[in-house]
Amino acid sequence: MESKPAIAAHWSTPVLESVLPVVEMSQHVRTSPEAVRSVAGWMAHEEFTFPHGSVTGNGTRSLDPHQIMDSTFFETLLNFAFTDFDTGIKYTVTEDGCTYSDTEGMTVRIQEAIDTGIPILEGGYLAGVTRGDLEKIFAGDTEMPMLDERVEILNEAGTILVDRYNGRFHNFVADCTPAQYADGDGILERLVDEFPRFNDESDYHGSPVKIYKLAQLGLWVLHRALRGSGTWQLTDIDTMTAFADYIVPVGLNLMGVLEYTDDLSDRIANGIMLERDSDEEIEIRAHTLYATALLTDAINEIRPADAQLLIPEIDYRFWKTYHATFKPHHLTRTTMY
Repeated sequence: MESKPAIAAHWSTPVLESVLPVVEMSQHVRTSPEAVRSVAGWMAHEEFTFPHGSVTGNGTRSLDPHQIMDSTFFETLLNFAFTDFDTGIKYTVTEDGCTYSDTEGMTVRIQEAIDTGIPILEGGYLAGVTRGDLEKIFAGDTEMPMLDERVEILNEAGTILVDRYNGRFHNFVADCTPAQYADGDGILERLVDEFPRFNDESDYHGSPVKIYKLAQLGLWVLHRALRGSGTWQLTDIDTMTAFADYIVPVGLNLMGVLEYTDDLSDRIANGIMLERDSDEEIEIRAHTLYATALLTDAINEIRPADAQLLIPEIDYRFWKTYHATFKPHHLTRTTMY
């Protein structure tokens, strides 16, 4: 269990500071303080446990910290959009009678690729990977969505790794301060600056909104995988926010924490696309970050000092419960989540 300081450091981060204007101006989404208190009243008493494995662990069975770093990077590059935008069917992988949905299905295939010697962790390979390569690597019950976009992402990231870091992500990690924020040298700051695919920002009526979903998620996975061995950890883990995606808002909405206008609720229920950077899309993501921060604070007011939670732990509680549900989530064609 991670400990958390008495003053919630997450509120002073660029991410949460940037979403506050959206929360104040929103026309389509509202966070209910009453529901936050109500949910915190019972959720605070739950047991928060996390399984070992790729989704919250390290992306590989290896104990080598360099391979853990490299595989986490590869997984994070591709950890987006697992629902087909035309059919609404989620990407799944069935192995030994078990079906794995979205991220979990992807990580099953990543491990198989590593086991069979496909050099997916090498920048040189990523720089030249093709759609055909990914079709074979990620063969599932249905085709993984947005394969062309995934190829472009891997090609770009692989080229950057080759040009700057001898082809390996662990060299980038070693070159950064092990904190999200460090006057520009923090690993989060440099990820979003040096790798364009992680620059998850939007503009809301002239206000910049910094979401950084994948960059933070990748660092959370890496922190959890390596902190126990003492090889690497984030020194400011308490600055991490939720990972604003398609799934967490579903749970927040079902519990009444997020309230949508009737029009927005109908559009989500009927699978009508929300455009990237539309007011509705930005508001859903901004309120997800805001509401999970409020909920974490409310839960920690109830829990004892030695059982405090971090925002990503609350995030995982929602993601794990609802990522395979039949409840429709909003649809936005984007590579950012």
